[in-house]
Order: sequence, then C-alpha cells, then structure tokens
Amino acid sequence: MKAVLCKAYGPPESLVVEEIESPSPGAGEVVISVKAASVNFPDVLIIQNKYQFKPSLPFSPGSEVAGVLKAVGEGVSGFTPGDRVMAFTTYGAFAEEVRTEARRILTIPDGMTFTQAAAFGLTYATSDFALRDRGALKPDETLLVLGAAGGVGIAAIEIGKALGARVIACASTEEKLAVCREHGADETINYATEDLRERIKQLTSGNGVDVVYDPVGGPYTEPALRSLAWRGRLLVVGFAAGDIPKIPLNLTLLKGCSIVGVFWGEFTRREPDRFAEAMRQLGRWFAEGRIRPHVSETFPLERAAEALTMMANRRVTGKVVLTTGGV
Repeated sequence: MKAVLCKAYGPPESLVVEEIESPSPGAGEVVISVKAASVNFPDVLIIQNKYQFKPSLPFSPGSEVAGVLKAVGEGVSGFTPGDRVMAFTTYGAFAEEVRTEARRILTIPDGMTFTQAAAFGLTYATSDFALRDRGALKPDETLLVLGAAGGVGIAAIEIGKALGARVIACASTEEKLAVCREHGADETINYATEDLRERIKQLTSGNGVDVVYDPVGGPYTEPALRSLAWRGRLLVVGFAAGDIPKIPLNLTLLKGCSIVGVFWGEFTRREPDRFAEAMRQLGRWFAEGRIRPHVSETFPLERAAEALTMMANRRVTGKVVLTTGGV
C-alpha cells in the first residue's frame, strides 16, 4: 500500500510517499481502507516533534480518517468488513490503509460522504465538548469564537447557533469572515484590522461576552478574557498562533470568570459513554442540517505535503482533506 511517511522530523516538504506493507489487525484492532483523511493542525506539529504524542520514526501523520473496514481483529464486535466508518487515529491516517483500535471507530451517519466524515469527527466533537460540557453555553448567551474560519472554529459557530447562542466570529481576513457568516455567525470581527476589545464592546453594548472559544492563543487571549462578562468562561482549546499566553490572574478575580481547559482526547478516554452520546447528538444535528463540515479543498494523498504547508501557513478555511478515491 501507499503511505505518506515522516522519516526524519522536519517541515512538510521533508515527507516522502512510499510503498509499504499492508497492516494486519491484532486483538481489538481493525484495518480501514482509507477513502479520505483530513488535515489538522496537530499533524503539522507531530512531524516536527512538537506534539505531545511522539510516535517512533518512521510513521505516517494523519489523525482523522474515513473509509471502509477491510478487516477486524479478534474480540472486535459490532463491526464487520465493509462497514463505512470514521476513526480518530492520532497518527497513521495518511495512507491507503490504517490500523487502529476498534474503540476509536464510529459508524458514518447516513447521508454523510467519506470526505465529510473525515472532516467531521475531531472538529465537531472538540467544539461540542468545549461548548456544551466545559463552557455550559446556554441559549441567548453570547459566544465569541477566535480563529473562527478554521475547522474547529466553524464547528463552534454552528454548534453555538444550534444551542441558541448569539455568535460573534473573529478571523483575520474578510474572505474568512464571509465563510463564518455562511455558517451562521451573527456578527464578525476582523482582528487584523479592528481593535478586538473595542469592537466587542460595541457589539455587546459594553456588557461583554459570556463564553470565549479560543483555539488560537497568542496575542488574542488576554483581550478576549478582558472582554468577558461577569461569570464568563474562557475555553482554552489550543495555541494555533504558536505562543502560549501568560494571563494576569487578577482578571479572573475581578470578573468572577473562569479559564477552562478543553482536552478532548483525554475526555474520550476517561468518559467514553459521554463521548458516545455527544457523537450521537452531533449525528442528529447533521441529519437535521444544522451542522455541515466546510471542506475548502481536497488533495490526492500524494500531495499531503502541500496540504500540510497550507495548514502550517494558516491558509486553510474550514478543512482540507486528502483522498484516495471513491469519496
């Protein structure tokens, strides 16, 4: 089978595409014939040895995949070869076949394509865990989404609207903000050209926002925190800007607000029943047309380096997906 390989840590252009042996499932494992695999920011980090998970070299990047079950290992129940599934793999998905634990796979909802499925799970599940569980977002509250044109950002906009919130989307270009409006954002802020705090004041009549969804970090976190309303919640989702902000803790005292960590991967491991129910809810929203993955571009597997470079340079709107055919 063909696979994208990281043989030495480095930038996307250091990756190679080679033929390797097809995997076989062990006990509790499955092998998926890959139809589509989405590109996520951790994929950029893992090939540079900057991610918390550090697989042994050589390995294939790729943490989110959709395809058809090729084989199931001993002890696997509820799935059979031929099933349409999506999976969270941490790494290994940028290949024509991938082996993973059976507990990591989910049935693809009816009406969802392989491309949509590859772009669905991680982003929507992360944003759902952040907003419903960690942020306890309520109807009629105001949600501020930083990095709103990215995969998790668009998911946060749509889930926020499904929960009845008013959503303010923030991004760095007018083109990105147009996509945010297409996915339901009530208001938008271009934080490359506008003063973030002043614009939030204008849009909230000085009251501030109830929840901040922050997958960006860097220079935007503190002004967003300062813009929280009383009892507001800042959701720490990631640091796509590269810098981990250092926050003056007196702000939490003065605003009676919370800074809440969102570690979705650990949630799925520690609370599998709640995770399963969350995915069922997302499936219902998809069936109702309330959420829909935004796939801006697709590339063949051989162009994985190009897709990863786009992600590294923050030129992706929504999700970019690699395909192997039959999507």
